[in-house]
Amino acid sequence: MEKIEGLEQVLQRAKEAFKAEFGEEPTIAAQAPGRVNIIGEHTDYNEGFVFPMAIPLGTVIVGKPTTTGKIRLLTSSDVDISKSLEFDAPTETARLSPGTPKWANYMKGVIEHFPATVGGFDASIVTTVPLGGGLSSSASLEVATCTFLESLTGKVLSKVDKALLCQKAEHTFANMPCGIMDQFVSCMGVENGALLIDCRSLQPKIVMLDKVRAADNEEIVFIVVNSNVKHQLTGSEYPQRRGDCYEAAEKLGLKSLREATIANLRDNREKLGERVYQRALHVVSENERCIKAEECIANGDIEGLGRVMYQSHVSLRDLYQVSCPELDQLVDITMQVPGVYGSRMTGGGFGGCIVAAVKSSQAQAAIEEVHKKYTQKATAYIFTAKQGAGILKI
Repeated sequence: MEKIEGLEQVLQRAKEAFKAEFGEEPTIAAQAPGRVNIIGEHTDYNEGFVFPMAIPLGTVIVGKPTTTGKIRLLTSSDVDISKSLEFDAPTETARLSPGTPKWANYMKGVIEHFPATVGGFDASIVTTVPLGGGLSSSASLEVATCTFLESLTGKVLSKVDKALLCQKAEHTFANMPCGIMDQFVSCMGVENGALLIDCRSLQPKIVMLDKVRAADNEEIVFIVVNSNVKHQLTGSEYPQRRGDCYEAAEKLGLKSLREATIANLRDNREKLGERVYQRALHVVSENERCIKAEECIANGDIEGLGRVMYQSHVSLRDLYQVSCPELDQLVDITMQVPGVYGSRMTGGGFGGCIVAAVKSSQAQAAIEEVHKKYTQKATAYIFTAKQGAGILKI
């Protein structure tokens, strides 16, 4: 099991890096967490439901305003190219644009779109979210940046506006057409709670996770296992699946698959064609599983929650076809451990992570089974839900 560094330790590392680089003590600090999606995959771009929670891995930014008109950034992350850069703060006549190093584009986009004048500042960034692991390192960086700018400028945004701004930054500066889930939960996460997010209305509902416990009243935790593989894709897999979903909605005469029912799909199976039917069936049934997961938690039904989590994986594997042998193996290993109620791939697929709901006392045993039986080298964490973004006392 990976040791999770505490927020105070991460803050201290960021402060030390800042002083070593800039020769001063920082005066502002902000943090934002990563996330794991408990259930609800490939539903966001179909105006469906997602059910993520914020995790105890995140990004801390410390810094200080300057009068130089320059923005200087330093990251501790293991990036392939420059870990620092300097550029002019934006003005009305000189706006920011994407460039290199690429990691800075996530921050530049937030600075560019922030609805207040952003002057010069120095900042040091430390993150504990693994890059490229499917736990939203990019959203964590964006939301931490936006929270930092709130403190820097005195302009405070609503959590919804902050999430939408960060999503826009990722679209325009990182060229990633992401949904809203990652930024929403990084902004709005709550201790011991998940968010059931309606991606059509953008309305989040807080669902407290401490209601669901094992039969002997033991606490339930989530283990997240990173397969540490990412299969090379041709670039057409995700657009094709999105296209299949939009085609299904069009053939059914609907605005999106959010309005479809399973009966609706079955009645039109021949019209849709088998591949499009299967893609749509995953999305519609996954929305139902999200609602069912919330009901199970409200009723303290951990076995029911586990069932819908595993059903979600089967659907992603067989209908949406975005799993891979490594993810399937990790799900199979964890599902055989006593005390594990449900397990599924999480994220876009073709690699990345699985998430499993497990009795607290059995979490370590499940991780040991993974390390013993998984044919690759996995990285594993034990998570409980954490608070969303905020200012830190320096």
